[in-house]
Amino acid sequence: MDMPTQNRAQAPEVVQRLLEPAGIEVNGSQPWDIQVYDNEVFRRTLSDGTLGFGETYMQGMWDCDQLDEFFARCLKQDLQTKLTREGNWHLHALDFLNKLRHRFFNLQTKARAFEVGERHYDTGNDVFERMLDSTMCYSCGYWEHADTLEQAQLDKLDLVCRKLKLREGEKLLDIGCGWGGMAQFAAQNYGVEVTGITVSKEQKALAEERCRGLPVEIILEDYRDLEGQFDKIVSIGMFEHVGPLNYDEYFNVVRKLLKPEGLFLLHSIGTHKIVSDTDPWTDKYIFPNGQLPSSAAIARALGADLLIRDWDNFGQYYDPTLMAWWKNFDAHWHELSDKYSQEFYRMWRYYLHSCAGMFRVGRGQLWQIVISRLGEQINYRSIR
Repeated sequence: MDMPTQNRAQAPEVVQRLLEPAGIEVNGSQPWDIQVYDNEVFRRTLSDGTLGFGETYMQGMWDCDQLDEFFARCLKQDLQTKLTREGNWHLHALDFLNKLRHRFFNLQTKARAFEVGERHYDTGNDVFERMLDSTMCYSCGYWEHADTLEQAQLDKLDLVCRKLKLREGEKLLDIGCGWGGMAQFAAQNYGVEVTGITVSKEQKALAEERCRGLPVEIILEDYRDLEGQFDKIVSIGMFEHVGPLNYDEYFNVVRKLLKPEGLFLLHSIGTHKIVSDTDPWTDKYIFPNGQLPSSAAIARALGADLLIRDWDNFGQYYDPTLMAWWKNFDAHWHELSDKYSQEFYRMWRYYLHSCAGMFRVGRGQLWQIVISRLGEQINYRSIR
């Protein structure tokens, strides 16, 4: 959407004024300053908001040496909200429609359930194998006693198993099993039988390969179609794709599948306040139809018969996890560049660094919530 000539001329001044409280200068000398190569960046930012800003980065119209710190500074000052106020009528309309779409339309129905698998997780196992560590965990690591990404992920997996009080011979359900990291670890180290579900064909194929010879079954299925009874249930990094209009149904599925004395561990990114939309750039290019839950929304959806036994927040560890992923991705880009474009490389850099900035300033949190049925005699003590 075009803007009047006068507004177009003022756009660089408006963007610079927005960035000033964050200590960011256009074409400045600090590593978190942005270097703008095309004035189209300013117009697109004021007319399309974060979507336009992200797309112009992908197209090489601007750059930044320390992109993670740039985003941390922007998010600390809540510049996205201020940008929406300063933007033109087109941006206001986009913001209104985005909020309307997420609040009143169920974007995570069964019919849409496989969309995020096809558009993000099926990007290519080659990308994720080079970005992640050998556990293939695509979620926050636990860095309390770790100094490498792999150790942080192994410590996270073991922490989950201990919080679930896994016992040999138990049946574990992994909702959103990814590439099988949790299933493989639990089966090998705790002697449990695991059923994992995913909406990604690529994840299923690699998870089955990694778990060959173990008591692990990987199913390509939506969580709403599950049947059976399980001693323990875990869901790591999947709840962000459920959507608020489906929270009640999600926990009803957990009620149905969890044995009376069982435990459920929910590992999810979350926000400190209820939000009715998601970032347009992230929605279009990374996680279609996703929406981060709030603590209030989760507590309300649990109802009267599910009890929170423990709520652990270690969101500060997502920053080093994301930066470790970027380091791996960048170091192995030469192995991927023949198959993927430079625009893909810049998209991935923008995605990982913007998320790192979000967690660095506490805009994002990472929760592990242990849940049981109310009234069951479970002697549960929190584990850290």
